Amino acid sequence: MVYTEMIIFIIYFLFMIGIGLYFFLKSKGNNEKDYFLGGRKMGPWVSALSAGASDMSAWVLMGLPASIYLLGMGQTWIAIGLLLGYALSWIFEAPRLRRFSIEANDSITIPQYLTNRFLASHGVLRIICAIIFIVAYTVYAASSIKACGTLFHTVIGIDATVAMYIAAAIIILYTFLGGFKAVSWTDFFQGMLMLAALMIAPIFALVLVNSGSAVSHPLPDGFMSFASDWRDIVSGLGWGLGYFGMPHIIVRFMAIRSNKELKKSSVIGISWTTVILTMSALAAVAGRLLLGEIEDSSTVFITMARTIFPPVISGILLSAILAAAMSTADSQLLASASAFASDVYKPVFRKKASDKEMLWISRAVVMVIAVAALVIAANPKSGTIMGLVENAWGMFGAAFGPVILLSLFWKKLHFAGAVAGISAGALVDILWLILLKGTGVYEIVPGFIVGLLAAVIVSKIAGDPSKEVQDLFDRAVVSEK
Repeated sequence: MVYTEMIIFIIYFLFMIGIGLYFFLKSKGNNEKDYFLGGRKMGPWVSALSAGASDMSAWVLMGLPASIYLLGMGQTWIAIGLLLGYALSWIFEAPRLRRFSIEANDSITIPQYLTNRFLASHGVLRIICAIIFIVAYTVYAASSIKACGTLFHTVIGIDATVAMYIAAAIIILYTFLGGFKAVSWTDFFQGMLMLAALMIAPIFALVLVNSGSAVSHPLPDGFMSFASDWRDIVSGLGWGLGYFGMPHIIVRFMAIRSNKELKKSSVIGISWTTVILTMSALAAVAGRLLLGEIEDSSTVFITMARTIFPPVISGILLSAILAAAMSTADSQLLASASAFASDVYKPVFRKKASDKEMLWISRAVVMVIAVAALVIAANPKSGTIMGLVENAWGMFGAAFGPVILLSLFWKKLHFAGAVAGISAGALVDILWLILLKGTGVYEIVPGFIVGLLAAVIVSKIAGDPSKEVQDLFDRAVVSEK
């Protein structure tokens, strides 16, 4: 059984590398926009599933089912918050961000967009953004690499640290080779695999239990109740705020070919996420019924798949965990590289850097950040997969969410307000995590509120933006109609 699953994993890895190699061979003559944004030529299916897969890391196959398995359906408030935030970001944020990023000097990264949106002549905002990107994405990528280690250790029995090195090397390779197109296409296939796995395993488990082919274990008292402490509800819904400022997700909005195809993408993306989150919760219920008590709740999906299916099928289904982890890590590495290369290296150190030089600097940054993430993941004291995701998600949502929304919907947002909003949101998020985590309220909630207030108050104090900045806003709004 172990060898069969190992062979399936190897085939899966080779397929991912093949996609990266394919786009590398096609990339002659490509520039920054091709490497970081796919030349704004991504279709609706690839864009939608890439956005979803880069968002739903191994958390959706290991973290959420484990939490519901242990504590019951009251833990689904996170999933509800995520679904609401994701839908709202596609409906309201995506159309404007795509159009505004084009009007703002055809910006290809979020820091570049924010700088160009205010026609800023200096790189203060870019540098602040890049610092937050690199710190948060290193932590975020560590969670994905750690998930790969846990999977290999549980299924194959090899040392978790060795597995992390293998996974990191493969993620680096196809991101290094193919850039945004390789990442988006691998995410597309990985999104389909995640969907299939979460559709198949829970349904088969429930069929076996209901037909009497497997022993049905009783659910604990109150397991199906959605009742929860108010702090859990507020924190769970607060997760949805993260979508408005999550760079590796919203950059997909900027890459879509047209507004018409963006509408198709929104339907596909929201539908995919609805099914994924619903089936993730169902996996926890099915696992509790089929398996009863297990020692490690984070392995409920793994144990369920291996219990029900022969090795070939279970190997394919468990590859979905690799897909979830890798599809998130590759997007994070690319976003980090773009933040440093386009927003720090070129404007600060090498203003006349060629496209070729920029591509190679970006690839070097991918390797450096991946190694740093690997060091964090391999540290036994680094925390859980869920904890690492929670920390990075909170910082991004609090720092960028309020400012990006204001930049798209409030004409009077001033450059100084944007700097204040990003800085205050990130600072409050970090301080709350360090000093007030014991309150039980997720740090993204106070961080988002303070970031929003700081951006508005400082903008009011600074006065109206220049006429040129307001004209840019007007052009972007008019061009959407």
